[in-house]
This record gives sequence, structure tokens and C-alpha cells, in this order.
Amino acid sequence: MQYRPEIDGLRALAVIPVILFHAGFSAFSGGFVGVDVFFVISGYLITTILMNDIEAGRFSLAHFYERRARRILPALFCVIAVCLPFAWAWLLPSQMQDFSHSLVAVGLFASNILFWKESGYFEAVAEEKPLLHTWSLAVEEQYYLLFPIFLVMAWRFGRRPTFWLIAFFAAISLALAEWGWRHEANANFYLAPTRAWELFAGSLAAFILQKRGAPRGHEGLALLGLAAILAAVALYDRATPFPSLYALLPVGGTVLLILCAHRGTFVAKVLSLKPFVGVGLISYSAYLWHQPLFAFARLRMMEAPSAEIFGVLIALSFVLAGLSWRFVEQPFRKSDGMLAPRKMVFIFAGCGLAAMIGFGALGSLSQGFAQRVSDDIARMDAQAHSVKSFSPSCRLGMARKAFRGGRQNNFDHPLAGCWTRADQETHSVMLIGDSHMEVIAPVLRTRLKDAGISSYAVSYIGCVPLVGFYRTDYDQQHLCDDYNRSMIDYAYAAGIRTVILIGRFPMYLEGARFDNGEGGVEAGDPSYIDVIARKGNAPAPWSSEERIERVARGYVSGLNALRDAGLNVVLVEPIPEAGWSVPHYLAKAMMHGYDAKDGTSLQAYHNRNRRVFDAFDQVAHPSLYRVSSADVFCAEDTGRCQFVDEGGVMYRDDDHLSDYGAEKLIPALLEQVNAALATQ
Repeated sequence: MQYRPEIDGLRALAVIPVILFHAGFSAFSGGFVGVDVFFVISGYLITTILMNDIEAGRFSLAHFYERRARRILPALFCVIAVCLPFAWAWLLPSQMQDFSHSLVAVGLFASNILFWKESGYFEAVAEEKPLLHTWSLAVEEQYYLLFPIFLVMAWRFGRRPTFWLIAFFAAISLALAEWGWRHEANANFYLAPTRAWELFAGSLAAFILQKRGAPRGHEGLALLGLAAILAAVALYDRATPFPSLYALLPVGGTVLLILCAHRGTFVAKVLSLKPFVGVGLISYSAYLWHQPLFAFARLRMMEAPSAEIFGVLIALSFVLAGLSWRFVEQPFRKSDGMLAPRKMVFIFAGCGLAAMIGFGALGSLSQGFAQRVSDDIARMDAQAHSVKSFSPSCRLGMARKAFRGGRQNNFDHPLAGCWTRADQETHSVMLIGDSHMEVIAPVLRTRLKDAGISSYAVSYIGCVPLVGFYRTDYDQQHLCDDYNRSMIDYAYAAGIRTVILIGRFPMYLEGARFDNGEGGVEAGDPSYIDVIARKGNAPAPWSSEERIERVARGYVSGLNALRDAGLNVVLVEPIPEAGWSVPHYLAKAMMHGYDAKDGTSLQAYHNRNRRVFDAFDQVAHPSLYRVSSADVFCAEDTGRCQFVDEGGVMYRDDDHLSDYGAEKLIPALLEQVNAALATQ
């Protein structure tokens, strides 16, 4: 196979945006498409190699797997070996257990399946998973395992039928991806069936080039391909459904570059420049190194790493990549170099994978080697996972299922297990809300039952607990509004006249995650909420002032709608957000000897919620009973909102209350519930 330096330059064009995206640079909001570029390149190169071997009569499955093992495993083993001592020294037990799960999955070529399964609402944030990026390696490894067998079998029918068979499967895979982002976005993102078409696109390019002999320079199409990739990097963001038809832009652009960026073209000359080729040569190692460096920095530091720190980490990624390319990748790739006999390659691979799986299994079974840390640290870390459960049958969720096992859109009330009946019932109430309601509900319902008050609680994750809103980033956008209307209808049918609303109102309004101004910056995607009247129009950016003002007006109209329906409304004002995952923040401080804060600024709370309270203040009617969370968790004299006191930790992460935090809120909440019930 003739060497094409522009392909290495294309690898540089893929890896640089990915790394900058993971570092959080907003100019590269679509940098994740670099992975798709890699998939196309892999499909092209692997198919070219396989076809050449098949046509020359020298194809050997063992030889192919040997070459893949030499290419992939040495650098991967090296990176993981370097990660292990840092994980042992720095990770909390829960984080170490999570890392151990990753090791097992990487060793089984199944990390994409693990990260799909781990993508629940309360899982550790993706940015703190050192091996998260191996999901794409797993997709490629699954392709390497199956595609050669498929190609050899299909080749018996001839080149043309094989080409069209691959094209057919690519079309099926793309159609599945377009369906998948609407119905199960997490599986769609991580799993091979919806990514296969990107690899097949490279395979089809290989067929085309083999038929015509060599790339044909075409300036216009090559420039178009380059522009397509750069446009996706600049214009796409986390809200872009992916993979989907949107992925045709970077995938199609990569195919055009492979087909049309011949050495004589301007694009090929640029991509063949030494800096691009040099980065391309070490791109695999750079991809392997960057995510562990970023993740361990986030895990070790008490504050979110600054742009300057990420700049240093990016530079270090490329330094380590150069070293591992020179001293690990190159020696092992040569068939006459290290591990010269094929048998030694497979022994090396088997032992390395077995060691990885074995260590990961031990870490999983030992709760993250919890004996590494003191009992106090282990108990603090466990606070993030000790919360009374909310029945999965009472948890609803949209196309992106936030909680696996939860129902998706069942509004046939009453749902089984969602009533908590008092022994001697005097009144009944309804709890409406999102995940903030879920973490309060178990404690609240027990206290209500003790007071002779029955309660019905069903949550809907990621939705404003008011009529008139929809999620612009989900396919079944109307379900938020359907949920709220179904709850109100059932309240009437069940004779309930008092409803309790609990939700994360500031995030829905502002769109942005919380930054406490003291180094605690919440990770995660923005919130994409708008009023239902806008449904059918192009979604507004989450940061749009017009959208924010519409949502604020929607809060007013939603509360007034409940008043007009004759319902008493107990409204829990926003819970102060922390910015840090509080148990992990405190456990990390204990583990590394840092001084930890015990709360955040009250002024930051007021700034975050100013427009929320402005909206609530416009709804002044006697049937609205407001529960001041700030009065419970914050103090005017200190100007702080506490997340821990002598009694315990009040949060299970950065914004959800722990059972102890819920207990702190309950007296103020019950006071308003009783006041509302007294008017019935």
C-alpha cells in the first residue's frame, strides 16, 4: 500500500479538535467529530490492506490480528500501566471502582458498552473518567474482529457485489443512527451498529480508489471536504444529535479528502506539511494520553482546571505521545523487532489483557480497594451513593432515558407503587417534579404518612414541573407538557387539591450549569428548555436572552394555570447549588490534606436565581405557598450557603440533596403543606 502523507495530516486534523474539545475550548465545540474522521480513515486503511491481501492470495486472519495487536495494544498497555499508580494514589474508592470497571471493559474490547450502560443521570461525569475515550477503540476493535471475516466471505461473490453489500449495510447503519438519536441517544452514541456506517464509508472509499488505481486530484472537492470537517468542528456542539444525518458532514468531508486530496492539490500539500504529518504519526498515542491527563487533573484538583492548565496538559499529551510513538509503538510494530514471532505477540496480548481484566475485577469486587483510604474518607465518599430509593416505576424519562429501567412516557395514572397511603388518611397531596423531587420524596413521603397525609409522586427527569414547556433537544418534545397535564388531570380525578412542585428552576431558565465562582464548576451539558408555543420553530440557543425571557414568562403562566385550576401550590424554591460534588469534594480534601470550604456564597445563590425569583414574585395569590430553601441552607450573617455541618453532608452531588439535606428541608416544607391543606 503506497504511503500517503496527507492521510497522516488528516489524522492531525482529527486528533487536535478532539483534544481541544475535551479540554473545553468553546471554539472547538464540535471537536468530537474528530472521532468520526478517525473511523473513516480506519475503514479506508483496513479495507485497502485486506483487499490487497485477498487479491494477492496472502490473506491470513492470524496475520491481520497480529498486525492490529502490534498497532493498538502496546501503547494502550503503556498508558494504562502509567495510569494505575495515579489511580491508586488519587482516586476515591467509588472512583477507583468506576476505573476498575473500565479496565475490565477495555480488556474485553467492550468499553463502549460499559459507558453506554453507565450513562445514567447520577453517574460520575464523563470528564472524570480516565478511560472514557476507549469507547472509540472498542468500536474499532469490534470492527477489526468482524469485518475481515465478512469481507472474505463476501469476496467470493465478486468485488462489485461486495461493494454494494457494504453500501447496503452502511445505509442500514445510518438509518439506525438517525432513528437511534431520537429514541435512545446514549446507545446510539456509543454502540457499533450506529457507528459502523462511518467505518463502511471509509471501506467504500477504498473500493473506489482500488478500482481507479490512485487518488485523482480535484481541488474543488478536496477543499469542500476540508471545509465540511472544519464546519462541523466549529458549528456543532453537544446538542447536535450524533451520530445522525449531521454526521454526514464530517464523514463525507473525510471521504472527499481521501478520494480527491491527491499530492498535487493544495489541500494535500497543506496536509502533507511536516507539522501535520508529525502530529498525525503520533495521533494514536496523543489520543490515548490526553483523556487520562485531563481526567486525573480534574479528579486531583479541588478547583476546575484553568485554560492555562489545560494548555500545559495538551502540550504534555503530545510530548508523551512522541515518546510512546518512538519507544513503544515503533519497536512493537515491526515484525522483525520486539515480539518477532507471532506466537509471542498473542502471548503478550493475552497476558496484558488478562492482567488488565484481573486487576479491574479485583478493584470492582473490593469496592475500589477501599482499604487504601481511612474509614472517614470511605464513609464520606459513600455519602454520594447513600440515598433512599425512588421507585423506578414512578420515574419517567424521555428519549434520552436518564435512568435505565425507568418508564419512558406512561401517563396512565395511577402508576403502580406511586401512592404512599397514610394509615388514617386525613388529606392527600401530589408531588410533581424532576430529579430534585426524587431525592426529597422518600423522606418527605415518610413524614407526610406519619402526619396522616397520603401522597402520590411521579417524576419526570429534566422537565420543568409546570405546563407549557418542552425539551428542544429530544425527539418526543411534547412529553414534558404531557406529563404535567396528566398529573393535574389525575389530581382532579383522585380528589387531590394540593400539589408540591420541586424542580431545578434556575438551570432550566438560564440554560447553563452552575459556576460557584470559587472553583466549583458543574460539569455537563446545558439545558435546552423552551415554551411549548415555540415548538415547531428552530430551537433557540440555550444562552439566547429571548429564550430566557420566554421561559421566565412561562414560569408565571404555568403557576397561574395551577391557580386558575383551583389547586393549592406548595412551591419549593431552588435548592442552593454547590458547583462541586460535595461528598467527593470533602473526601478529596481529607485524602490529600486540602482545606475545604463548607459552603458557597449566598450572593452567588441570589445571582443565579434572580430571574427565577422575579418570575415567582409576579405570582402573588393566596393559594401559592413558597418554601424558602435559602432560609434552611443559607445564613445572611455569614453570607454563605452551607453544604455540610456537624450533623452531616447535605448533598449527594453538586445539586441534589442527600437524605440528611432532605431532612433539613422537611420542617419548612411541612409547614407550608399544612398551611395549604388547612384551606381545603
